[in-house]
Amino acid sequence: MTPELRRETGGGLSTLQPPVIAVVGPTAAGKTALSVSLALALDGEVVNADSMQLYRGMDIGTAKITEAEKRGVPHHVFDVLDVTEAADVARYQTLAREAIADIRSRGKRPILVGGSGLYVQAALDEMDFPGTDPEIRARLEADLERDGSTALWERLKALDPEAAKSILASNGRRVVRALEVVELTGSFTASLPEPRAHLEAVRIGVDLDTAALDERIERRVQSMWDTGLVDEVRALEARGLRQGRTASRALGYQQVLAFLAGEYDESEAFRLTAQGTRRFVRRQRSWFKRDGRIEWFDAADPELFEAALARIRSYTI
Repeated sequence: MTPELRRETGGGLSTLQPPVIAVVGPTAAGKTALSVSLALALDGEVVNADSMQLYRGMDIGTAKITEAEKRGVPHHVFDVLDVTEAADVARYQTLAREAIADIRSRGKRPILVGGSGLYVQAALDEMDFPGTDPEIRARLEADLERDGSTALWERLKALDPEAAKSILASNGRRVVRALEVVELTGSFTASLPEPRAHLEAVRIGVDLDTAALDERIERRVQSMWDTGLVDEVRALEARGLRQGRTASRALGYQQVLAFLAGEYDESEAFRLTAQGTRRFVRRQRSWFKRDGRIEWFDAADPELFEAALARIRSYTI
């Protein structure tokens, strides 16, 4: 058996499967470009693990990969939701695993790419999701409407501080879900056990010095404005973005919607988008650093691609 292959048994049959390649890390660290280069080198196809890139039409504000940037590499699990639909990690798990199985069935290498830590874990690790209770959910959503997401986040912080650390106070949908799980099970964090692999994977982390990454974020947000983020949000607002519980809270989209509603001016929307992205990066790092299976690489290293490729080729189980 070569170092990159593992033996999987199912239905009485044994097959040889190479591990999934996972490219993870904070926003703007360079995951997209690296994933395409690796796919070209390894006859691979990319599977999305960014929760906001699931949405059709949310292109500029999520830095969604363009056709030119794909360089002919097939990409999966993008553009599967309307902006009025709520993103659901359990549904994502099904879509991602189906895409990975399909890629493997055609003899290609799956490359999972994204900065949404829970989505990466859902795709690769053993993870069952607690059920839901319509009465609890309705009550919490009424509380959210009346009191706002920050007040509910403070409630979550008191009940489960570790859960609160991993969820933005502005993300009302996730705060409601966490409170629902706490009420159903006693703990949100207890529902996320120590990770145990469902799919074998070599996990490549890409990060950058904080000052340099902050500078990249500033440039990225400026590029989003220059290439038409405000117009994109206007168009999506006409398609129901403001009513979408998940999509309307996405970084950049939330701030531009507030600007369009007259809550503050455009320069403040820009500032809050950049600030919110920097804060989000800190949370991404906190999530991924807990996973000792990830091997980290410096995004500023001119030999990044070669180093990551060598690690993948030397991977042993």
